[in-house]
Amino acid sequence: MEYLSHIRAFLSNTLSDWQSLRLADLKYAHREVRLLLLAAIALLLVLAIARLSLARRAGRQHIVLPALPASITAARGSSLAHLPTILFVVGLLFFSLAFADPHSPFVTRDVTYPGRRIAVVVDASSSMRRGFISNAQKTQAVFYTTVEAARRFVEERVKGKYRDLMALVEFGNEAYVITPFTNDYDNILLSISLIGDPVEYSVFPDSGNTVIGQAVEQSVELFKAFKFLDASGNLLVIFTDGEDTHAVINGLSLDEIMKRAVDARIPVYFVRANWGLGAGKMIADRLWMDAIAKTGGKFYAASDENTLRQAVQEINRVSTGTIAVRQYANQEARFAMFAQVALACWVLAAVLKLSVRYFQKLP
Repeated sequence: MEYLSHIRAFLSNTLSDWQSLRLADLKYAHREVRLLLLAAIALLLVLAIARLSLARRAGRQHIVLPALPASITAARGSSLAHLPTILFVVGLLFFSLAFADPHSPFVTRDVTYPGRRIAVVVDASSSMRRGFISNAQKTQAVFYTTVEAARRFVEERVKGKYRDLMALVEFGNEAYVITPFTNDYDNILLSISLIGDPVEYSVFPDSGNTVIGQAVEQSVELFKAFKFLDASGNLLVIFTDGEDTHAVINGLSLDEIMKRAVDARIPVYFVRANWGLGAGKMIADRLWMDAIAKTGGKFYAASDENTLRQAVQEINRVSTGTIAVRQYANQEARFAMFAQVALACWVLAAVLKLSVRYFQKLP
């Protein structure tokens, strides 16, 4: 089924390319090839006209056959025997155009592909220094555990079939956009590694209280800055210890802040990592469980490494969808389009000639 989806996507993109193509707008990097093609066509026409105009002499240009009754006429489909030759000539024309290296000077195209617009938000407040025990019985700050979970989430998305646009946000008292939306996954992974460096974490300027609402508000503004609010496929993933009971942030209630995410159709997936504490075991859990449910997202209580890994896997699994992007290019090569048609014509001509007996006979 996956191969079929790839084939459908390829055919859809090819059809879209041909529909957007304007032959009159094409530029050619090798104009001499096009001139050579025109000269060859002109020469063939001259030779054909010359051959038809010359008188034919019996016994030289004719094949002598026994007389046949005049009532016997040529079969109606006899001209189809020339189909392989016609396909070969058409393929040659397309290959000549491809060899001229055509390109469009300016291209605007709307493309749709599987993926989401995902803002990954990491808590770097001082409470994230609390210990979190791994399966190897090693204790480290929960901050480093959540950074590793965020890295694992991005890597899982990269390994899959998705072509997400991702952003990275870090927060404590205030929220900061570390990397805006991009499909440069190496840049995202590098940014995650940098914020996870112990020296960088120790100098994070606003590592005081955990203010999750501030991170949500900043993330929604990031979606707004990229004009994604009216688009589908938006997603917000927060990694935090959940130790935040702020019901009012910058004069706005938590409901008002979460309503912005709801209005922008941004479901929030909330991964609360706190060792040994299941769902509802923290004072702030009920506050955030209700707030997250309103966005259409989900609250995860990661009390150990296994539940944290399961949360990341489930978010990756449910984060399906498609996004539409308008692409701009100052110059787009069209060689492949013409070369594909030429190859298809040649392959079809060879198959007809070699496998169908009808095309192996003289017309």
